[in-house]
Amino acid sequence: MAAIKVHGYHASMATVMVLCCLNEKEVEYELVLVDLPTGAHKKPEYLALNPCGVVPTIQDGDLTLYESRAIIRYLAKKFQGQGTNFLGSTLSEEALVYQWCEVEGQSFNPPALSIVSQIVFVPMRGGSTDEAAVEMNVEKLEKVLDIYEERLSKSKYLAGDFFSLADLQHLPCTHYLVNACGKGDLISSRKHVNAWWEDISSRPTWKINFT
Repeated sequence: MAAIKVHGYHASMATVMVLCCLNEKEVEYELVLVDLPTGAHKKPEYLALNPCGVVPTIQDGDLTLYESRAIIRYLAKKFQGQGTNFLGSTLSEEALVYQWCEVEGQSFNPPALSIVSQIVFVPMRGGSTDEAAVEMNVEKLEKVLDIYEERLSKSKYLAGDFFSLADLQHLPCTHYLVNACGKGDLISSRKHVNAWWEDISSRPTWKINFT
């Protein structure tokens, strides 16, 4: 079987999430560099693959697929009997995985990404951090993490007692919150959230991205 091509950038949160998924599933892949700093993602060659002009995009045979959350769901289904089982073993477990994937996408990621953008990416582009925006989004995220604390007091991972897509989706943005934004207290101040984060961020398939 030909290796899956991943068109992405090594410092892209979305790309790293897809690479982690592929490593968990023990799937061979080829990383094709899309050099974001030089604007390669906005050039015709890349836009022909992904008209949205974002990374990553995968090519798997005749399939071209973009949007990282869609990609990891596809990989979890296609390689369900291989590597880490991201979807559980019953329909109910799979439903809970998708539920917590939606919580991440709709409730966790918007404030978390806003914090990361204001503290990391805005200054990188020559702008100034909007401290009021950071404070507002920290308050939003704290409420979400309080829900996580309650959930994780009852199960090891978000969807149950197995590492799932829902947990995987949290890795990139939480990594930046903790390691680049000085917001580790949001995690460490919550006993069960902290234990969960220490667990999932210690997985070899994640750590390999930062060695």
